[in-house]
Amino acid sequence: MKIYFIQSTPYYEGRKLIKKSRLYFVGLAPAILASLVPDCEFECCLETIEDVNFDSDADIIAISGMGHAVVRSIDIAKEFKKRGKTVVMGGYMASLMPKEAKKYCDSVIIGDGEIAFPKLVSDYKKGCLQEFYDIPLQTLSYPLPKYEIFKGKKIGDFLPVQAGRGCPNSCSFCSVYCLYKNRYMRREISEVIRDIKYIKELGYKKFLLLDDNILSDREYILKLCEEIGKLNMTWLSQCEISIADDEEVLKAVAESGCISLSFGIESISQESLNAMHKSWAKVSRYSEQIRKIQAAGIDVSTEMVIGADGDTVESIRNTADFITENKITVPRFYILTPIPGTVFYEEMKNAGRLVTDDIYRFNGAFAVHKPKNMSSETLTEEYWKLYKKVFSLKSIVKRTILRQDFLRHPFKNLFYFYVNLYYKYQISKGITPNII
Repeated sequence: MKIYFIQSTPYYEGRKLIKKSRLYFVGLAPAILASLVPDCEFECCLETIEDVNFDSDADIIAISGMGHAVVRSIDIAKEFKKRGKTVVMGGYMASLMPKEAKKYCDSVIIGDGEIAFPKLVSDYKKGCLQEFYDIPLQTLSYPLPKYEIFKGKKIGDFLPVQAGRGCPNSCSFCSVYCLYKNRYMRREISEVIRDIKYIKELGYKKFLLLDDNILSDREYILKLCEEIGKLNMTWLSQCEISIADDEEVLKAVAESGCISLSFGIESISQESLNAMHKSWAKVSRYSEQIRKIQAAGIDVSTEMVIGADGDTVESIRNTADFITENKITVPRFYILTPIPGTVFYEEMKNAGRLVTDDIYRFNGAFAVHKPKNMSSETLTEEYWKLYKKVFSLKSIVKRTILRQDFLRHPFKNLFYFYVNLYYKYQISKGITPNII
């Protein structure tokens, strides 16, 4: 039996596919799923760097995608269905709107796939495939991911390892909250270390620690860092910016080999954070916290959204200055989007503030709701102005070259300079820079 897994790529400018010569951030899902069905032939297509083989002889076509790539996932599903294939879909977006996804496929996995996917495959063999598989996990554990499926593909110099899943926070726009409702599951440290050691055996010196919030369990991250530190590896991850306020944890993370952290700081407007149910984050402390993290030797990447109720044209424009002044190496922005299934979507729908219900336009680069302090058209316009200012040559140089640590780490900072230039090129083409 053969399974063909496709990690779809997003569209830009209508139906143009985002393509890259190399994919740095590789999703972990295909490697986990392959390990769960060892008796099946498992082929993986990373569409950002590969073309989908619509003539595949696979028995099951399994499709997933990050964020608004779900739109492309639906189109892929439609094409395979035309060819008479059995198609299944999964991932965050399909999980948030399973009934919509089901219109285009035979079955949808909602949420976690560790139990659901093997059952789906078993049911297929028996001829009793169900429309939906919603089997939440009680504990987070799975076999060694089949990282070999990435062999020969044009990917970056690191592979993903998962520590935890879920988050204790309740941000209104967040898909993680919608799926896990404040639940946070962590893997046994021995299992995480097993995966890291195997990645090292494969010849990698770096890994991406996947966790929706590594600060969710303080004692756990301290113990994990102690074990990671023994492996002589470097790593990247994401967490709350409040890690800056815990000197012991920040030191442990840095000393264990962490070189970069991504923070969802969302906005420089406290009113906007409060409206997004993220009042625990304090804009007034952002600069101080960023400096502490950078002083620990950890580079700072940020994810921000614009268009919340506290945002104004002035605050959006001031965001560019904030990024440059704080020397954020890799900043990314998205228009606050009411993803179907999220609290924010229900808020906007009930308030009559949705501009369109066409999910093909829910791409994070086009305003689909009416902001409080500007028109949706103005929000879209200011979004692209923000990106162009942040990725102007002047800002890029200030953030990556004119740094106190440049002479100590010239190659690292030159790498960030190159990344920013590539993002600048993407923006000129109307492509929103992202991690895929």
